[in-house]
Amino acid sequence: MHQSIQPSNLTTPAAPVRDGGAGTPIPMFDLTRQYRQIGRELEAAVLAVLSRTEYVGGTAVAEFEKLLGDFCKAQAIAISSGTDAILASLMALHIGPGDLVITTPFTFFATGGCIARTGAKPVFVDIHPDTFLLNQDAVEQALKPAVRCVIPVHLFGQMMPMKALVKWACDHGISVLEDAAQCIGAHDPDGIVPGELSAAAALSFYPTKNLGAAGDAGAVLTRMDAFAARIRQTRQHGEVSRYVHDFVGGNFRLDAMQCAILTAKLTHLPQWNLRRNEIATFYDAALAETDVIPPTRIPHARHVFHQYVIRTPKRDELKEYLARQGIGSMVYYPKPLHLQQCFADLGYRPGSLPVAEAACREVLALPIFPELTEQELNRVANAIRGFFGKRAMA
Repeated sequence: MHQSIQPSNLTTPAAPVRDGGAGTPIPMFDLTRQYRQIGRELEAAVLAVLSRTEYVGGTAVAEFEKLLGDFCKAQAIAISSGTDAILASLMALHIGPGDLVITTPFTFFATGGCIARTGAKPVFVDIHPDTFLLNQDAVEQALKPAVRCVIPVHLFGQMMPMKALVKWACDHGISVLEDAAQCIGAHDPDGIVPGELSAAAALSFYPTKNLGAAGDAGAVLTRMDAFAARIRQTRQHGEVSRYVHDFVGGNFRLDAMQCAILTAKLTHLPQWNLRRNEIATFYDAALAETDVIPPTRIPHARHVFHQYVIRTPKRDELKEYLARQGIGSMVYYPKPLHLQQCFADLGYRPGSLPVAEAACREVLALPIFPELTEQELNRVANAIRGFFGKRAMA
């Protein structure tokens, strides 16, 4: 039986943790707290797979794909990682040598790396300074005859508006593949969800994601039957029947153990995403009097806050200050893709994409995971307020 997705009975703050008082480190992310809450569910899911001895394919994979598809309102194909979800989708779109693919330089390496792995060339264009999302005007200006695909990245839990981008792409015969690795549960201002209008959307279930596996895992979402069939064949070496191959694919299967764990976790995701929004709202208010620029929320969209990313010219000094207070933080991302050595042959130079380059100098992600306690959140906020010379909150 396939269980429906409903908010879990997760309470906030989470199951007891260290009080987060002065001197107690506040991590950027802590999976041990999640395990204390739902460990028995995860262990039962793993034992069920072991008892069936179905380790590749089988019941657990089918159940997860059905449940994920219902949640995401699309066909869901389980894939070995978020990176492989992008790569397999590009392969299924027949992207290869001689093709150009437009995308953002302000993203995790896999977005650009997968384009290069197909033999195509990435075309990096600049981002919006407020949302960090792909700038559609820049996309349109980058149009060339060899452009076959555009990959918008729905960054930090917020989706790029899709209607205008997909219409432009369709008008020019260009495929749209969404890098939705960070935004499961999000929708854009028009209520569009990943994979609804595009050819496909790639998800990642890396352990630190809003929905995380116990290792690498991913999925492809699509509403196109033919594309779903192509992806399923691509993940199985292009196999059409046992030992018969129509084309060269890859081994992009997701094992049953990861699927069982993700199925157990998926019922909790709505409440986890809600808690992330509560934490983001707290940070918005607590940091309003400081000199940091908080994340921009697109009106009428649903942000799921995979990361809460502030911006300040004093980023490095603030990060060091927080570290001295025992507070974790991370820089996503310190160097844009167009300036990475592996893409030097593309001809980009410092200053080529100034908005993305400025973001790389100024962004800082703060702790945001559902099990953070109120005391810990107050400590983070007061540390930042203190750095900027503001009085601590009561």
